[in-house]
Amino acid sequence: MASQLLLLAFLAIISSIALASDPSSLQDFCVADLMISVLVNGVVCKDSKLVDANDFFFSGLHLAGNTSNAVGSHVTPVNVAQISGLNTLGISIARIDYAPWGINPTHTHPRASEILTVLEGSLKVGFVTSNPENRHITKVLQKGDVFVFPVGLVHYQQNVGYGNAVAIAALSSQNPGVITITNVVFGSKPDISADILAKAFQVDENAVYNFQSK
Repeated sequence: MASQLLLLAFLAIISSIALASDPSSLQDFCVADLMISVLVNGVVCKDSKLVDANDFFFSGLHLAGNTSNAVGSHVTPVNVAQISGLNTLGISIARIDYAPWGINPTHTHPRASEILTVLEGSLKVGFVTSNPENRHITKVLQKGDVFVFPVGLVHYQQNVGYGNAVAIAALSSQNPGVITITNVVFGSKPDISADILAKAFQVDENAVYNFQSK
């Protein structure tokens, strides 16, 4: 009986791991047909006879993004929306450009872990573990260094140099999603009630209204 319970527990664990990733392809490829509006968990496959090399191609990752914004960074994503051939492959990539002292603000990827490689400059990076520990794990990276952000955890990057910085992020989903914490909390539509946020952050409601206005 005990061995049967262990076997069932093992199968449950394996099943949960198998379900915690993008759907696997059952053929050589499943190029996304972005013109079809049918809603599925992923994207409908394009007729394989109509597939060509451009469905697996993207050009432009060598181009620097415009960092002239409030946070001083720019993300150039390359996911299934840019390369339809990524559909069902469970991977994507992004280029991140940082102005001096620019940041990629605190955010999460609900569907992917991330591995970040610094191409130029110096970056301070970090992530925070879940409740109740909320441990802040951080490190300063130099050119050629690699750092991993586990799936779903809040993380960030900051350029701590006086020149521009560039990084490449690889993610374990064709569509990892991005939840920027400040946008979600203070920029939701409609707004989260100021009294709720004031109590959550232990600040005056006027401070909440000020954040929401930005």
